[in-house]
Amino acid sequence: MRRRDAVTLFGSAAALLPLAARAQQSIKVWRIGYLGFGPASSWTSEVEALRSGLRDLGYVEGKNIAIEFRWAERADQTFDLATQLVRMNVDVIFAPASTQVEPTRRATSTIPIVFAQHADPVGLGDVASLSRPGGNITGMSMLLTEISVKELEILRETLSDAARIGVLWNPTTPSHPTALKAVEAISEKLGVELVLAPAGTVTEIQEAFVIMSRERVSGVLVLSSPLYTAQGALLADLQMKYRLPEIFANRANVDAGGLVSYGADLNDLYRRAAFYIDKILKGTTPADLPVEQASRYLMVFNLKTAKALGITIPPTVLARADEVIE
Repeated sequence: MRRRDAVTLFGSAAALLPLAARAQQSIKVWRIGYLGFGPASSWTSEVEALRSGLRDLGYVEGKNIAIEFRWAERADQTFDLATQLVRMNVDVIFAPASTQVEPTRRATSTIPIVFAQHADPVGLGDVASLSRPGGNITGMSMLLTEISVKELEILRETLSDAARIGVLWNPTTPSHPTALKAVEAISEKLGVELVLAPAGTVTEIQEAFVIMSRERVSGVLVLSSPLYTAQGALLADLQMKYRLPEIFANRANVDAGGLVSYGADLNDLYRRAAFYIDKILKGTTPADLPVEQASRYLMVFNLKTAKALGITIPPTVLARADEVIE
């Protein structure tokens, strides 16, 4: 190669380097605010499902997205943490459940909000309708009222001689009053009396079990709430201490030692929620993204717990289980 050609070649290459560097620097890094509830360790599976969904759509943390996590230990902290994310001017806020959506909606009417397991987005006024959300909020929904009724039916079948069943519900979970009406309406048909036990803190959960034990309930329906998922170990301990079999909506509670769960596949919902984030980052407004409902529901039994409680699961009930923990 002649010297003049070499100079021209290397000169051209050198000229391209700043362009390549500028192109790399110009890659947009989208910021996603994540408003969680409880210790992060309680939601590792769901968080990884969201990350997996984002990766499948071409988003890589540290390259073109950054996730800003904020975890509330109590419900009264959610608004302040949502406000922090708004002040950071993130591109979208992921607020998984109604517990997080309500304070986030108060914090902003402009930044898009995506949920993954909202129990009743229309009933609580977070969207105008499932097909046309109409605002800055959309995502995936699970039907808590129907799930709660089904859970009560399953617990009644499992505890065939149960005359009284406790219902643990959280006053700080916006969707619970509606779910309570649904289970109260079906309880008479099932021939059971309900003992309602409100609990919005760890101390109140412990007090609620004292009350339900005193009222001689045979088992406990634990309504779906981020707090109760985060306190899976505590609820499992209280179940054994008071000998009160529990049914949950989240299978993570069964992994923690609960007897049975029936509810939407949360990993599937979180993975699918990534689709909404992707569409919004590409310019679609939440108002134009219809809310989708859960399509996968799972019933999981923990036979280790059943044995420890001295319970025999009726074969007709066990046969319907999607998974059994031996």
